[in-house]
Amino acid sequence: MSFTDEQLERYSRHILLKEVGTKGQKKLLESRVLIIGAGGLGAPAALYLAAAGVGKIGIADADAVDLSNLQRQVIHSTPDVNKPKVLSAKEKMTAINPDIEVTTYQTFVSAANILDLISGYDFIIDGTDNFPAKFLINDACVIAKKPFSHAGIIRFQGQLMTYVPGRGPCYRCVFQNPPPPEAVPTCRQAGVIGAMGGIIGSLQAMETVKYIIGKGDLLTGSLLTYNALTMEFRKIRLPRRDSCAVCGNTPAILEPFDYEEAVCDLPTG
Repeated sequence: MSFTDEQLERYSRHILLKEVGTKGQKKLLESRVLIIGAGGLGAPAALYLAAAGVGKIGIADADAVDLSNLQRQVIHSTPDVNKPKVLSAKEKMTAINPDIEVTTYQTFVSAANILDLISGYDFIIDGTDNFPAKFLINDACVIAKKPFSHAGIIRFQGQLMTYVPGRGPCYRCVFQNPPPPEAVPTCRQAGVIGAMGGIIGSLQAMETVKYIIGKGDLLTGSLLTYNALTMEFRKIRLPRRDSCAVCGNTPAILEPFDYEEAVCDLPTG
């Protein structure tokens, strides 16, 4: 593809980087990324990927914007209250960059539809905030051989890791099974500092860009944690488990499944 004069100006700071250049920017414009969750994590990830010129971005979320979202979900604004989150997000993304195509999925995500949702995308971002949803996304991506970025935030803490097929452990290797219901509070129950979504969601966007352009070291085989109160990052090495139920040597999970009926209603921080 050849760049227009407007594109050369828009992406000039990328093109100046030897790690990106015109070749890397072309990869971004030709890439397809699905963001599941247009909330605290998905909001900054969507904004930065749109600005970066990721050519086709899907965004899935069944919820409408609530006033309590605005403390952290920076893609939405006060006039968007009661508007579907996917439509609010699309408006901001295409306003930033008319080069891109945004596909919205205002739907519950479940075992019944997740494989179809992820099938047309090169990379998946998990922007959800409950364990059943995270295991569903992990299992579907492993089964479909799709790379994805996991992240989670609560209070003043965040974490993320990246799964690439054949290059390290999956989310289930690390956590194995969801904790019992109510054992771990959600952001809705425990609270979360607003900027935490910006920090961790932006790191998810960075992992996505690095994967697309094929540069740098991804968080495959590592869990990155962040404590905002102490301003400390920790990078914890994670082994792949040969006995993992979904990515192990003899997997027992061969198709995604819902842990509970409400798993499809994916809260997003």
